Amino acid sequence: MSSKRDYYEILGVSRSANADELKKAYRKLAVQFHPDRNPGNKEAEEKFKELSEAYEVLTDSGKRQAYDQFGHAGVSGMGGGGSSEGFGGGATINDIFGDIFGDIFGGGGGGGRGRQQRRRSQGRPGADLKTTVEVTFEESATGVEKVIQIPRSVPCETCSGSGAKVGTSAKTCSACNGRGEILFQQGFFAMSRPCGTCHGEGSVIPNPCEKCHGSGSIKKTSQIEIKIPAGVDTGQRLKLTNEGEAGERGGPPGDLYVVIKVKEHEFFSRDEFDVLCDVPITFVQAALGTDIEVPTLQGKISMKIPTGTQSHRTFRLKGKGLPRLNSYGRGDQLVRVIVETPTRVTSEQRDLLKRFDEQSSSSSHPMHSNFFEKVKNFFG
Repeated sequence: MSSKRDYYEILGVSRSANADELKKAYRKLAVQFHPDRNPGNKEAEEKFKELSEAYEVLTDSGKRQAYDQFGHAGVSGMGGGGSSEGFGGGATINDIFGDIFGDIFGGGGGGGRGRQQRRRSQGRPGADLKTTVEVTFEESATGVEKVIQIPRSVPCETCSGSGAKVGTSAKTCSACNGRGEILFQQGFFAMSRPCGTCHGEGSVIPNPCEKCHGSGSIKKTSQIEIKIPAGVDTGQRLKLTNEGEAGERGGPPGDLYVVIKVKEHEFFSRDEFDVLCDVPITFVQAALGTDIEVPTLQGKISMKIPTGTQSHRTFRLKGKGLPRLNSYGRGDQLVRVIVETPTRVTSEQRDLLKRFDEQSSSSSHPMHSNFFEKVKNFFG
């Protein structure tokens, strides 16, 4: 009696499992026991060989029929367990490994080799570019259109980006038959390496374009018009799709990322979408109250300063801030008044100030009186 385990049991599927169920079960277990994931683990290597043998037999309709009828004896000598022939429907062990392990190690979602072939047939995508554009504070508030100069590669006009001389075209690489890789067997495993003839492209250009020398693109400084929306701030990026480097041999272009830098303003700054502004006033204006003119992004407006206003008091002007980017409405403007103490006084002004101080009481300066009363109590 054979000591080999049942193939269906090895894969953990029923005897009626279809091809998709077999593939799903094999993929899950192959990830777990693949030697690359278990270096030096002999037990995992044996289990992986056992899995691959079971999968090879059960995915070949002829071998599976013989196995179902006669067991392991039915497939003895038919190439099970490491043969490069026979995976049902004309598939080889290279196809199986390219499909299964392209999914496992190549980034997920369908056969890895198939994706590489599709990318090669479309050409390599171009690189993304990045540039910085400086705008004024006012331009960041209103939005602005600018024209920038970008040195980049663009599709060659002579060959229309194909890389081939006019009247000729690229040819399928004879060394790899258009696969872009050379497949070979190393012991039990199917391996691959990039094709040295076409450098992984899958095609060669016997007669390259004289202008671009076969690359399909040339260097050129392009003028690009960009629209900068209102409300942008330093460090934010705009993405311009397909405005990057040209792709190779007709591949899609990359993208251009525009990084915004807002110049510092003479008296405005910002906190998200609020505009901040410090306005100096005299101590007489603060004491008696007055109306002052305040600059805003929309022009100057009159703002009332109440009697007895303290330095660094902040007033809020609703809706006088920056537009909210990708939203509705505007922020506010926060006006902070700074009470300025005279740096020079005349003798007459000095006498007036002394008389003012003599006539002042604690009620005239409650903050001053309250603070020093606390200091007195603290030190006993």
